[in-house]
Amino acid sequence: MTNKKRPEPLSSALDAYLGKKGLTKRLDLAGAVERWAEVVGERVAANARAEAVTADGLLWVRVRSSPWAAELSLMAPRILARLNQDRDGKIRDLRCIVGMNE
Repeated sequence: MTNKKRPEPLSSALDAYLGKKGLTKRLDLAGAVERWAEVVGERVAANARAEAVTADGLLWVRVRSSPWAAELSLMAPRILARLNQDRDGKIRDLRCIVGMNE
């Protein structure tokens, strides 16, 4: 009788590889940029665009103006709570860069 291993599903192999390389959390953090408009809503998304997330969980957001930067700093606790809901990676803070290109 031969002892053949069954092939592992690609999704399982990929998850194991990403976990081994420490990339699972990083990919989860990067998903915050993709979910930005859904989390903040249409009005905010029109005036503030998530651009990047650092490995330590800092979300960089480009805003239209200084008042929008101030508004986002007030909204930050709610935004972070929604971004972190049911996620492996945790966004710990957000920082604004003033000046959006149309």
